[in-house]
Amino acid sequence: MDSQNSAKQGSRKARGRPRDWDDKTAQNTIKSLDRAMVVFEFLSEAQGKSLSTLASDLKESPATVYRILVTLEGRGLVEFDQIDQVWHVGPRAFVIGSRFLKRTSLVERARPIMRHLMDATGETANLGIEQNGHVLFVSQVETHASIRAFFPPGTLSRLHASGIGKALLAHMDAARIDTHLSVAPLEQFTEFTLTDRDTLMDDLAITRVRGYAIDGEERNIGMRCIAAPVFDVHGEAVAGISVSGPTSRVGTEQVAKFSTEVVAAAQELSAAIGGSVISV
Repeated sequence: MDSQNSAKQGSRKARGRPRDWDDKTAQNTIKSLDRAMVVFEFLSEAQGKSLSTLASDLKESPATVYRILVTLEGRGLVEFDQIDQVWHVGPRAFVIGSRFLKRTSLVERARPIMRHLMDATGETANLGIEQNGHVLFVSQVETHASIRAFFPPGTLSRLHASGIGKALLAHMDAARIDTHLSVAPLEQFTEFTLTDRDTLMDDLAITRVRGYAIDGEERNIGMRCIAAPVFDVHGEAVAGISVSGPTSRVGTEQVAKFSTEVVAAAQELSAAIGGSVISV
């Protein structure tokens, strides 16, 4: 029976990929396709380029670049502006990209990134989104330490008293911030909770500039959280990723190191869902 199961597993593994799957050397790549993808990716980052400019920037001959562009144009991946005589990414590229987004789950993409974040910091990693003026925690990877933060999926927390909440608020426009903060008074959970609106707005301004938020015992005494926003394809902050732990382990001296890890994780997740990676 075991041999039969092994045979079945082997046949499943073989489907969709050749025996030399792990061999990424030149013999298993199509040079002309790779060259075409270089042109396509470059054009997507710098739209509205003439043939001569593309050829010059890519250090390719105009004839080679032209053949690639015409081929991509035939598939709708690029298009030519007859008036300005420049090339742009075509509508088919959007269609293909949309298919990727449909199969992209924020939570699924976040799991390995959160696990790496937990391993790198030794503290619990969290993922949260905004919902009706609160942070809704949707995923967590717990540390193995006996004393740890615990926010199981489904937990709600007020935006102003949460690391993820402040990371999200910091990237909202003024009208949306006002809407969220006007729903209810800024509840005080601890002596460190920011209940004064002007003080909170100052904190959000600092958060926006440095790229991460800090919850310094503002929700629970003895707990500190460092969070950074995750951006979607439109550049909107759609989620936040954080590490949380006791102040005995996440002291002020750990903020610099942990914030670097958190921001890197947020940027990796943003890229994984096809979003914008904003440098700080």
